[in-house]
Amino acid sequence: MKTNWGAAFQIAAVYVGTVVGAGFATGKEIVEFFTRFGFIGLVSILMSGYIMVFLGSKLMRISAHIGATSYQEFNEHLFGRFFGTTINFLMLFMLLGVCAVMLAGAGAVFEEQLGLTKSVGVFLTIGLAIIVMFVGTKGLFAVNTFVVPLMIMFSFFLMFLSIKLPNFIDQLLYIPYAEDGWKSVIAPFSYTSLNLALAQAVLVPIATEIKHDQTIKWGGIIGGILLTIILISSHITLIMLPNLEVYEIPMAVVMKNLASGFYWIFVIVIYGEIFTSVIGNVFGLERQIRKYVNIPSIVTVCSIFVVTFFISLIDYSTLLAYLYPLFGYISIVFIVLLWMKPFNEKRK
Repeated sequence: MKTNWGAAFQIAAVYVGTVVGAGFATGKEIVEFFTRFGFIGLVSILMSGYIMVFLGSKLMRISAHIGATSYQEFNEHLFGRFFGTTINFLMLFMLLGVCAVMLAGAGAVFEEQLGLTKSVGVFLTIGLAIIVMFVGTKGLFAVNTFVVPLMIMFSFFLMFLSIKLPNFIDQLLYIPYAEDGWKSVIAPFSYTSLNLALAQAVLVPIATEIKHDQTIKWGGIIGGILLTIILISSHITLIMLPNLEVYEIPMAVVMKNLASGFYWIFVIVIYGEIFTSVIGNVFGLERQIRKYVNIPSIVTVCSIFVVTFFISLIDYSTLLAYLYPLFGYISIVFIVLLWMKPFNEKRK
């Protein structure tokens, strides 16, 4: 059976949309893992791209082969029942932490870009999220099909503007001093392990639904390549921003400097990406918690927001700088086992 290219591109789009979350949209995640290391960061992005192509594809192919319908089943296959259950509990805490980072990011948009207090952004996001979750989310998730392509388009637009700036080549090749420069060596592994571990919730069931191995394989390859290109374009844009580490939303600052006419549209797009990420994370958390504790949905959701609100009181940049790398290091064992897991191509 030949590759279904339409389905392959659909898988690639889901892969890209899942990984391109709020930290990616603001640019802060890319700065933390790559851009602050200059040219070394670009090399790390290329390494990350290879891992995302190879292991993203393998993750989905194994899922389809074993017929996994959830990341719990996949982790039990990868780690065994006992350690798989432990990893699934760990995933709950990671999702909780990521949700808190998203809320802090929403607050940072209001504080840094709109001149309002952080608490306004956080409370508004929580309020809207609770309303949307209990009124209807179909339209909200459809927003991603508009927001993600628009954000990617802006990313390429800013890259082309950045290339034309003076001293671009000098900045591209520059390697700044960093006290924690050792992190640039493990960044490709911590970044990809974080994103693949969190993306399981979406990638596992969609691969099982598609079933056809070659289609899934090419969907993973195309998605991984697209993610690499987007990372490179964002990195090329961000290296031209002086003192890039001091900004909470560096991509918005770049847009304001290079193309102020699109600034407000871009801020709305960033907030839209953050908001849909919050909803997606809380949805996943709510479903997992209710598997272990039989309590009403509204109680679960409100409890999640109470916990994440208190965590989000910490600065967005601080949360992202500590939690994302930490979750990445924890998840490295995931990509190591995924890499070691044999997969016989002839079986499909």
